[in-house]
Amino acid sequence: MSANPACIFCGIISGNSEASIVFQDDLVTVFMDIHPVNPGHLLVVPNQHTSTIDEVPETVFAQMFIVGRRMGRALRRSGLRCKGVNLLLADGAAAGQVVFHSHLHVIPRFQGNPGSVLMQAGSITVASRDELNVHAETIRNSLDQAGETG
Repeated sequence: MSANPACIFCGIISGNSEASIVFQDDLVTVFMDIHPVNPGHLLVVPNQHTSTIDEVPETVFAQMFIVGRRMGRALRRSGLRCKGVNLLLADGAAAGQVVFHSHLHVIPRFQGNPGSVLMQAGSITVASRDELNVHAETIRNSLDQAGETG
């Protein structure tokens, strides 16, 4: 499976669309969610276009969660408000998937954080690119400090 020219995530992975990249390897790319539930909300995305988890090769699926766990640790060390982490993967429209390129949400959480793991469209804001870039650098730095860049 290759890139889908109509897919925003494929555009980000190829460098044709703007994003605040935190991490990238041969299998996955991590970038800031433009509609964060909380500051530091990340997406872990397969580098090859896959619409559903059934299409994601097992090694890539495993890497999504390995990297998601690393991102959770980085969020906790980053200084961003994070006492816990939700990992959320919505597969299909019925499950709430909006962008049909498989992706894992890594959502920082904290005590008294309103709402649930479910994201309500009416309560999600759009973050500025400057804010996303600052958060991406903060998280990258906490990865570098722990030697978890690869």
